Amino acid sequence: MARHSIAAALAIAFLGLFVTFQLLSQFGLPTVGFFHLKYEAKEVTTAPHQIPLTPAASRPAALHGEPEYLLGVGKADITGPVVEINLMGYADPNQVGTGLRQRLYSRAFIIGEVENPKERILYLVLDTQSGDTAVRHGILEGLKELGPEYGLYGKENVAVTGTHSHSGPGAWLNYLLPQITSKGFDAQSYQAIVNGALLSIRRAHESLTPGFLSVAETEIQDANINRSPYAYLANPQKERAKYQYHVDKTLTMLKLQSGDGKDLGVLTWFPVHGTSMLGNNTVITGDNKGVAATLFEKDIQSSGEETGNFVAGFSQANVGDTSPNVLGAYCEDGSGEKCNFEDSTCGGHTQHCHGRGPMFRQKDQGASSCFEIGRRQYAGAKALYRSMATDNKPLNGPVRSLHSYQDLSKFTLQHPNGSLVTTCPAALGYSFAAGTTDGPGAFDFKQNDTGSPNANPVWSVVRKFLREPSEDQKACHAPKPILLDVGEIERPYLWTPNVVDIQLLRIGQLLIIVSPGEATTMAGRRWKEAISSSASALSLTSEEEAPIVVLGGPANSYTHYIATEEEYNIQRYEGASTLYGPHTLNAYINLTTSFLPYLHSSSSHQDNPPTGPSPPIHTNISFNFNSRVRFDRPPFFKKFGQVLKDVKPAYHRGDKAQATFVGANPRNNLRLEGTFAAVEHLDHGEWKTVRDDHDWDLVYRWRRTNTVLGTSEVQLTWELGVGQERAVERGLYRLRYFGDRKAFGSGEIEAFEGVSGVFRVE
Repeated sequence: MARHSIAAALAIAFLGLFVTFQLLSQFGLPTVGFFHLKYEAKEVTTAPHQIPLTPAASRPAALHGEPEYLLGVGKADITGPVVEINLMGYADPNQVGTGLRQRLYSRAFIIGEVENPKERILYLVLDTQSGDTAVRHGILEGLKELGPEYGLYGKENVAVTGTHSHSGPGAWLNYLLPQITSKGFDAQSYQAIVNGALLSIRRAHESLTPGFLSVAETEIQDANINRSPYAYLANPQKERAKYQYHVDKTLTMLKLQSGDGKDLGVLTWFPVHGTSMLGNNTVITGDNKGVAATLFEKDIQSSGEETGNFVAGFSQANVGDTSPNVLGAYCEDGSGEKCNFEDSTCGGHTQHCHGRGPMFRQKDQGASSCFEIGRRQYAGAKALYRSMATDNKPLNGPVRSLHSYQDLSKFTLQHPNGSLVTTCPAALGYSFAAGTTDGPGAFDFKQNDTGSPNANPVWSVVRKFLREPSEDQKACHAPKPILLDVGEIERPYLWTPNVVDIQLLRIGQLLIIVSPGEATTMAGRRWKEAISSSASALSLTSEEEAPIVVLGGPANSYTHYIATEEEYNIQRYEGASTLYGPHTLNAYINLTTSFLPYLHSSSSHQDNPPTGPSPPIHTNISFNFNSRVRFDRPPFFKKFGQVLKDVKPAYHRGDKAQATFVGANPRNNLRLEGTFAAVEHLDHGEWKTVRDDHDWDLVYRWRRTNTVLGTSEVQLTWELGVGQERAVERGLYRLRYFGDRKAFGSGEIEAFEGVSGVFRVE
């Protein structure tokens, strides 16, 4: 989670909140808009990219012996409000949504045993910044409402991961700290994710069929770099010598194939931050992993090889110190020099140090670089997918899962050196506010700050107002100088989690670490190596089948970062954002290796480690200071959908076809499984849709023109440039806008459309 302008935002917010909290302590909580999550298990009107609900297929004839696993995949729209809600990731209060470039999705993968179908796992890949405690809770509660057959899915076997996109709507998280810049918790944003995830699960469940699993790996050389190499180099040289790169270049692919040989989907793990779209971007996208998944699915579907039900999940891995800005970090102060290696500053300040993506010269808020990094992941994955037809490792063996809650504010464990150590209540260091080269911070905060920080003195005042850390807390987190003692602030509710999810999944010889935080490259390597060694020692797999270990996250909650102890001591951004002190990684390794026996073939779905203390759920007590939509009106003498500025008569490749319409607020109707925009092509006398919200090159932008009168405009832009997802035929086209107005007084929502003039693409 990068921090652009985080210091300025939090300083203002904290001072305001402090006053608010003092008032609350005297007079109590105000009335808030309580709501009860209830999943509406009803059919959604079929839309262009909806995967239809179909009954489970009958058991097909096996290709190579009897099918080993029960498999199901599903995909559904989770795009929340695309305007007037702060984007989640950069924590910049000024980065408020103004439109949509690409819809967001939940992709569900169900894997179970054929002979014992109660033994199964459900792995979700959401186009969100992370998993979340409240979102996972909402999904689990919604599954209960779907009926008894969904009782097979629970907290032990459901993993909710995020792709770590920094360009999706926010205001859906459980804890107060990430709510501050998004002005609280927005029920519409939250429920779009929960209900879409549930729909994807339902589609996966209803498509279950016996089949086979295989796994393979490849290297993608040009899609990520390490953004904190100075901290990485603090790890022991002997350990670093085991690896060729400062980041993991390996993409691991799990291929799902039905018993009759049809490929159902793929699930991949590869580490790269979802920060290709820059901090000045305000349109919604799934960032580079959203691009990769869409390209892969469209390729398979358009090739005629498979049905439209094919689902490609591009899950995150040990992402902590990775960056998609592969050209490195440079000073944007006119000097053109590289940023300082130790603290990522330019002339002693962080604000001008920015990472450069492969297409950084394009002034498009990172869109071209985002598409290119996504394309590189897709290309590597597609080549691996092709090779797996003849070269792969079949999975065989049991399906198992485990889950436990653990309070990491006070967990005691044995350090690798033999001493007893303890984790700490969550706290963030000064370098947290310095941000990263993907999104630098403000004021005078710097990375690699372990001394007595001398940043803007207002922060000393803010810290004392909120909570001055005790001497014990300071000693526990040393050498981190504590900026925000977030784990010990409980007014009006918890700011960050102290109770974390510990979860492991097993599919034959494949072991999946479900990480609630962003593990750095070396932290992930140590964790995976520890799990592999312990699994071998426990004989979880046969001597002939070595364990294959992957790490997926951030998942189930968001616990910021997990750095190695050596990286922690450097106190760059990742170390300063490691919540539970220098022994955070060792605590995760200790807990997961201790619980590994629960994944043995002799265990069952009823065997689980201690449940542990449940985390609090704040959905019904969270503040929401986001204004609601009052009403929409067209300008005088205009009507909704009317063209205000029409397209040109003709365009060439490289041009942008644009039209502006009298609009209405898209928060009136999220149009889930549908679209706000479309490009239509005249084909043999019939208008056919060839682009919609699913496509990267069609952009929807909304602008409020008068708040008092409730007027707004919508601009649709079709980019006919190089690097598109698919070629554009010559011919006649037009743009179509789909809107929904909210009537003054009655609040009734009414749909309308607008259509541009016809133009020729030459």
